[in-house]
This record gives sequence, structure tokens and C-alpha cells, in this order.
Amino acid sequence: MANVTTNDQEQVTEEQISGLRLDVEAGESALGDPEPWESWETSLVLWSIGLGIGGLIVLGTLINIFLLNK
Repeated sequence: MANVTTNDQEQVTEEQISGLRLDVEAGESALGDPEPWESWETSLVLWSIGLGIGGLIVLGTLINIFLLNK
């Protein structure tokens, strides 16, 4: 079994950290500027949130009536 010193562990950690920094910088440059949303995308998100909240209210009411009321 190879002996690993504290200095070796620190060196590996620094190499891994610098590698992560390079990956993040490369990813950021590859993404570029985000494109603006279209109006239909905004309405899709708002309708989805509204339907989700409505579904939670309906299911919560049904659970309260049929399961918790006994």
C-alpha cells in the first residue's frame, strides 16, 4: 500500500479545485447570454402554476372530506 503524505493530499485537492474552476469557466462561456422568453412560454408557466395550486386545493379538500373527517 502506498504511503500518501499530507502534502500529496493537499496537492491533489488543489489540482481538483483548479480543474473545477476551469470546467465552470468553460461552461459559462459555452452557455452565452440567455435568450428572452416568448409570451407563450410565460403564459404556459403561469397556467401550470395555477393548475398546480388548483389541484392541491381540490385534492386537499377531498382528503379532508373523505379521509380526515372520520
